[in-house]
Amino acid sequence: MQASRLPEELALEFERVRGRTEWIFDRVAPEAFYERPIPLRHPIVFYAGHLDAFNDTRLQRHWGLASTHPALDALFERGIDPSDTAAAARHAVSAWPSREQVRAYTRPLRDRLFAQLERLDPQATDDVQLFHLLLEHELMHQETLLYMLHQLPYELKRPPDGLSGVAEGPLPPMGMVAIPEGMAVLGQAPGEFAFGWDNEFPRHAVRVPGFAIDRTDVTNGQYLAFIEEGGYRRREFWSDRAWAWKEERGLAHPFYWRQVENHWRLRGLFAESELPVTHPVYVTHAEAAAYARYAGKELPSEAEWHRAAYGDGLGPYPWGAAAPGAEHGNFDFRAWGTVPAGTFPQGASSYGVLDLVGNGWEWTRTPFGPFEGFVASTVYPPYSTDFFDGEHFVLKGASCVTDRRLIRRSLRNWFYWHYPYMYATFRCVSR
Repeated sequence: MQASRLPEELALEFERVRGRTEWIFDRVAPEAFYERPIPLRHPIVFYAGHLDAFNDTRLQRHWGLASTHPALDALFERGIDPSDTAAAARHAVSAWPSREQVRAYTRPLRDRLFAQLERLDPQATDDVQLFHLLLEHELMHQETLLYMLHQLPYELKRPPDGLSGVAEGPLPPMGMVAIPEGMAVLGQAPGEFAFGWDNEFPRHAVRVPGFAIDRTDVTNGQYLAFIEEGGYRRREFWSDRAWAWKEERGLAHPFYWRQVENHWRLRGLFAESELPVTHPVYVTHAEAAAYARYAGKELPSEAEWHRAAYGDGLGPYPWGAAAPGAEHGNFDFRAWGTVPAGTFPQGASSYGVLDLVGNGWEWTRTPFGPFEGFVASTVYPPYSTDFFDGEHFVLKGASCVTDRRLIRRSLRNWFYWHYPYMYATFRCVSR
């Protein structure tokens, strides 16, 4: 963006992003807005207030603005990420405002954001970074909203026009790719990208011994073989806490699968289908790690994933410097679910590893934590620090509903090791 046009360009981005958010809300039947499809999250109506509440409370603190409605600011400012339903119950709200009350609250907040944006000095780095933060926060919640909507009954959702069915593809290229010993560059340097969250800094290099990595993500078909060979019944594949967690819940298959008599089906966002065996599987970190042990491998570390994706370079994307396009992967809302693994050879890394961006976030074995030299954000200090707990693990890449603005080398996602709702897949490494 040219500095002189930055406020205008950012305003257009805010309009684009909110347009998609409203489109997602339109997929929800009106009677479902107070549903809580995921017990570990607030009801859907919370997010209708949260996005603008979060924006405005950040503006208030940054510029010393007065709150227009302190009680609703407190109600909507921050979501929850409890470890279990008992912890979630402590955040329960007895009564939520009506949708019209929420709209009356958010309209002036939206107006104030654009008024501040009109006054933005493009040379004021901290101010510019704040607006980038607000954009990315909403983009991340678009994905949260969609995996929440995924849990609603189909009759409470409005599918998009022209929705196509799930298509199988040819068997993806199997096997592993040898990655030579070398350096992996993690994080980013100040000014390297338009924006970075605090946990993306500082940029640093890590020496990675040679290893081999799966050419594609593990598919539903491969994971089905794990199930059929007793993967959920064999204790040796599971860590102690993962086994206890699985047994307590009686888990016998991935969250988005459903068994009907002798065959398997996949619960898609807007429709159910036969299990597409050539598509990547979506699982928890615990299930991914169990499969890796079954295969005699392990999940990649964050540094190994980077080495396979970027070598020892600083390219913004695995395929090089070209802006993310439709030929590079299944991301930026190009599909409402997975596509066959290996569909995008033009998105391969220089080593020939496929699907590193798109079709599902990829689990690593690295607990989410700070890089050496980490400094918490002054604009939103708890963004990362609240999750440096050893219970969340780093994911890399992107899912089918990850916006193109979030696709950069340094971005780090994270979730609880047992959280089943997000769109996460994995691949394995061996040495």
